[in-house]
Amino acid sequence: MRWLEQMRLNWLEHAVAHLRRAVSGRRGPSQPEHLATGIEGEAAAYFYLRRKGYTVVARRWGSKHQRGDLDLIAWNGPLLCVVEVKTRTAHDMAAAEVAVDAHKRTVLRKLARMYVRQLPAKISPPVRFDVLSIYLIPGRAKEFVHFEAAFGWSERAEYELR
Repeated sequence: MRWLEQMRLNWLEHAVAHLRRAVSGRRGPSQPEHLATGIEGEAAAYFYLRRKGYTVVARRWGSKHQRGDLDLIAWNGPLLCVVEVKTRTAHDMAAAEVAVDAHKRTVLRKLARMYVRQLPAKISPPVRFDVLSIYLIPGRAKEFVHFEAAFGWSERAEYELR
């Protein structure tokens, strides 16, 4: 990515973080800490993917027919990437990506099908499911662990690979 685009993304990320802090101090009761951490992680993931050259087309996309949401949807060339973001403020015993269990994967697949169906193209694009673990540890730089193609359209295919 070009230097100027990198600088623009750095400035934008910095500005968004300052605005979020300013707004959070002016509201009444604040949101639960885990929700605030998740939102901060999704913002960090957005900029991380942009720096890697992805085109992010949706954030927190949901459907009225299915509970849950897709954290980020992005194009990586001709590939549509559904990115589940998991944010933690410490390295616990279990890694952040472990939280994407079989139930969560099923919900993500259903939502991804709904998203793809509403695209204007007649042919569905190839879809990849990623998990992006982000560690926002106070006093340290953000850590990103990106699992590309973390799972597929079916559980059966995953078990056959093992």
